[in-house]
Amino acid sequence: MLRHIPNFITIFRVLAAPIVAVLLCQPHGTELTAFILALYCLAAISDFFDGWLARKLQVVSALGRMLDPIADKLLVAGCIIALAATRDDGSWFLLPALMIIMREFLVAGLREFLADTKLVVPVSLLAKWKTAVQLIAIAVLIGAPLAQDASTIGIVGLSLFWLSAIMTVKTGYDYFKAAMPYLK
Repeated sequence: MLRHIPNFITIFRVLAAPIVAVLLCQPHGTELTAFILALYCLAAISDFFDGWLARKLQVVSALGRMLDPIADKLLVAGCIIALAATRDDGSWFLLPALMIIMREFLVAGLREFLADTKLVVPVSLLAKWKTAVQLIAIAVLIGAPLAQDASTIGIVGLSLFWLSAIMTVKTGYDYFKAAMPYLK
């Protein structure tokens, strides 16, 4: 039974993603905001624990390797879409949101195209940091209304979101650069 726990954690993240996104789009007060933030943080933190536990128990599976990045993207994209629908920052939020989501589609398409080439581009340290900064930025943006100085925390969240978008573009470029010989 222990060997299935990492995949169960990943599946939890897949299931939590639409719940968080839908709740973000609903009118909500302090209590629901705190619940949304807690659920989101639990899902975001599970990204670390599923992989760590799989390696620790030596039960890394093909399902886990496939599902883990999908779960990450569902959580991030779902929250980005929900935040874009409910925030009033206009282009200040929409531009980095588009950069992040479009990069994910482009890289997923490139991976599909390269599947037959046996090219494996390992996840870089920058890509891991990119994911961490994205997850933190979204948590700050979700939780900003709970803060004493919500506008300052919102600016911090938006700044982190921009940083994550820049990191996202850089890691996407790195992936395309590594794949370039196979695209010619």
